[in-house]
Amino acid sequence: MSQSWLTGAPNMAQYKYDKYLNKSDLSEYDNLYSPGSTCVNSGVYRCEGCGDEIASNKGNPFPPQNHHQHTPAQGTIRWKLIVFAQHNR
Repeated sequence: MSQSWLTGAPNMAQYKYDKYLNKSDLSEYDNLYSPGSTCVNSGVYRCEGCGDEIASNKGNPFPPQNHHQHTPAQGTIRWKLIVFAQHNR
């Protein structure tokens, strides 16, 4: 696993102020999305194969297959919600 340029720690989402995040067991965190499929919830998504993270907005498509390439060992690109963006509307 590659290291974060910010901390030298393994690549994963980071935050400074924990008062802005809440733990949740919503089943949406278990879903996997393919490249080009429609984003159901705005938030931060992590590729299960390589660990890259993206921000995606509800209703927009996820990046296409050619957004980044995987090695055969990484398998297919699969986006998983890791931080849900809360909307107050």
